[in-house]
Amino acid sequence: VQLQASGGGLVQAGGSLRLSCAASGRAFSSYNMGWFRQTPGKEREFIAAIRRSGGNTAYADSVKGRFTISRDNAKNTVYLQMNSLKPEDTAVYFCAADSDYILTMRVRDYDYWGQGTLVTVSS
Repeated sequence: VQLQASGGGLVQAGGSLRLSCAASGRAFSSYNMGWFRQTPGKEREFIAAIRRSGGNTAYADSVKGRFTISRDNAKNTVYLQMNSLKPEDTAVYFCAADSDYILTMRVRDYDYWGQGTLVTVSS
């Protein structure tokens, strides 16, 4: 599966952005999907994940209550709604797909990655 993330940009602290990740290829609905982010010199960090059916989600503590992951299997797209953004949310955000059954937060468990979209939050 090929993944294309979009929706990044510059936003003021307290603002909102919605990231999208469009998937092409076969059987998008057979993949658990995740969002991660990375800043220079740091490891890629888990943000959120959603089961293939959309019935279960998981979030990093740092974004819980502010970010919402969702998916539309008919459109082969996963979303990340980001509210109450903070300067520390500034990063390149990546979407990823995992073919395993278990919902995971581990970078190494994801099989496919998008190219990343930059989110910059100004103070």
